[in-house]
Amino acid sequence: MSEQLTQAQQQEQQALAEKQRAEWVRNQYQAANRYLAGLGIIPDNVAVTESCYLPPLVALWKLNTRDKKSFWVISGDLPTDHMPYSAAATARDAMRSFSLNWQLKAEKIVSSQSVDKTQHDFANLLVARAQGLYELFEDDSLWQGQASA
Repeated sequence: MSEQLTQAQQQEQQALAEKQRAEWVRNQYQAANRYLAGLGIIPDNVAVTESCYLPPLVALWKLNTRDKKSFWVISGDLPTDHMPYSAAATARDAMRSFSLNWQLKAEKIVSSQSVDKTQHDFANLLVARAQGLYELFEDDSLWQGQASA
């Protein structure tokens, strides 16, 4: 009897975990759409098979617009950002590009004449998240089954 309860509890925990994962993915998708809309870019649909998400860290979306343009949008436990789809052929390449771009942005912030504490903290955040993204980019086990870089 106790073994059956354990199985039922495990199934309940798995169902809860999947529900939480799906909610996180939905929230990140909405954040990516709001981000682009805030820039005046209206997303039309998402290329699900080319997008990837690693809850609760990062979601990387290929979003297509009504005017036939495509963008990589990154969201999660990091700054939301975007780049043209043409800048990276795969989600893995996009992750590396965001990492490198954020390192360059942080360097530009730090080297500017007038850096206040908020800007300095943001530069440090960019560097930390860029390093994390690059580690994810390098982890081959995360990219099995997807087109490689």
